[in-house]
Amino acid sequence: MAVQAPGIVFDAVSKKFRRGEVHDSLRDLLPAVARRVLRRSTAAPALTADEFWAVRDVSFSVSPGQTLGIIGHNGAGKSTILKILTRILRPSAGSYTVHGRIGALIEVAAGFHPDLTGRENIFLQGAIMGMGRTQTHQKLDEIIAFSEIEQFIDTPVKRYSSGMNARLGFSIAAHLDPDVLVIDEVLAVGDYAFQRKAFGQIQVLARSGMPVVVVSHQLDRVAELCTHALLMSHGGVVCSGAPTDVIGAYMRGVGSAGAGASESSPLTMHAAELIDGNAVPSGGSLRIRIQGMTLSEIARHVEPVGIIVRSAQTGEVVYATGTSVFDLTFPIGEFVLDVELQMNVQPGIYLVDIGVWDRAGETQLLVGPSLNVRVVEARTFLGPTNFNSNMTLRQT
Repeated sequence: MAVQAPGIVFDAVSKKFRRGEVHDSLRDLLPAVARRVLRRSTAAPALTADEFWAVRDVSFSVSPGQTLGIIGHNGAGKSTILKILTRILRPSAGSYTVHGRIGALIEVAAGFHPDLTGRENIFLQGAIMGMGRTQTHQKLDEIIAFSEIEQFIDTPVKRYSSGMNARLGFSIAAHLDPDVLVIDEVLAVGDYAFQRKAFGQIQVLARSGMPVVVVSHQLDRVAELCTHALLMSHGGVVCSGAPTDVIGAYMRGVGSAGAGASESSPLTMHAAELIDGNAVPSGGSLRIRIQGMTLSEIARHVEPVGIIVRSAQTGEVVYATGTSVFDLTFPIGEFVLDVELQMNVQPGIYLVDIGVWDRAGETQLLVGPSLNVRVVEARTFLGPTNFNSNMTLRQT
């Protein structure tokens, strides 16, 4: 069976911008243009004092059927990558290829003409994507129905709310037979129901063999949708791999020094593993095995093994416990600690941080292993906590 070529290839791409560039006269403009022409090169050019790298030496590929999630703080370079992919920007160095027609939603109402109706803008976007009027007309009813704004489709889009623009923009991008789909975090503008519907459509497109690139701060959605992920920081890729691992690195801060055992830590930890894999249904049990070694007697004010569970979406601590709660005594030497947590929480990605704490001094003595777990939907419920409710009905 032949291996399909990647639909998107980024090869050492860099993009720089100039801070506050203003040319007040022809005398200033002509030398500046000449300098840019003379500096053109496939290698990353040096920066001048008033320039900065928005993207620096970024490489990745996305094959048919794959969905790449790009995450990172604001200003990390995520949207610049998408604008290069959609040919809004040209790279300063490096090369990239995109095979086929791109369906893109990178800004609310990007490309919409405000005085045209929603229906007219559908045909405008179809023309921009290189589709004929007949091809666009064949998709028209499907686009309008998915957007759920049928009663306003013949209203000028300048009267649309941001959510209505997002609905129509996504529906156009996803239904005009693109070969590659590029989605920015603008989907967060839509309401919750439409977000779920839109992400479901992205899953359908990816399973159909379409390469998809998603930029989003909705980390649980990235974990749900994507086959792999990149973490961007200051224009460069600092971490890549499985979505849950990359999300965990983002939440914990890549590059921060992980502490070994300090001189005052009475034990070390070698490893921690999720016994049943990293996915558990909401309300189900998560089993963790921790291995380590006790080095010295443990003082009463020290928490030998503390566990903190945080939501990857919000960073909020949802649960914390430790071995002292269970009156466990650690003998000198090797140990194995089995932990079971009932995950009575909403579906999403959760980070499990393990360490040793000095409760008296409120300091961490050891940064131990970290784990990522994905809680998947079991029985639907509303609210932050799963009460594992049961109901029975009988006739009287």
